[in-house]
Amino acid sequence: MQEFIAFAKKKLNVDRRLLLIYCLVYFIWGLGMNWFGAQMEIAKFTFWWQIITCYIFYMVPISLLLRKLPFHMQYAYGLIAMGVLEFLGYALQTSYAYPDNLLDQFFNIRNFSLAMALFFALYFPAGNWLVNKLYHNIFSVEV
Repeated sequence: MQEFIAFAKKKLNVDRRLLLIYCLVYFIWGLGMNWFGAQMEIAKFTFWWQIITCYIFYMVPISLLLRKLPFHMQYAYGLIAMGVLEFLGYALQTSYAYPDNLLDQFFNIRNFSLAMALFFALYFPAGNWLVNKLYHNIFSVEV
């Protein structure tokens, strides 16, 4: 356990500018996805502030832990993280899935959460790539 804590401290100890870019990118991404999910009547958060808890307090630290791993490992670990998040969101009713939404119609109601987790797991490798590009272009520093 001490090894993991030391590993996590090292991975989470980043330049404040990098952390700010992560938070801005993920917050904007979260706002957009929550808006899109509500507009398309797929799914949405019960409360708007869940964008902050989910995207910034949950997904940013996970992205930082995964950021230098190969794509397939970021996706695999991200799938675990998103599976837990999706399960808890619907079990605790902090997320709302619209009845008979597009994903239900396409994949079946029993596969809705799985489809969501499979999709949102892409956030980790995609988010790390995007933040790295932005950070490098703005500050001329490679992450």
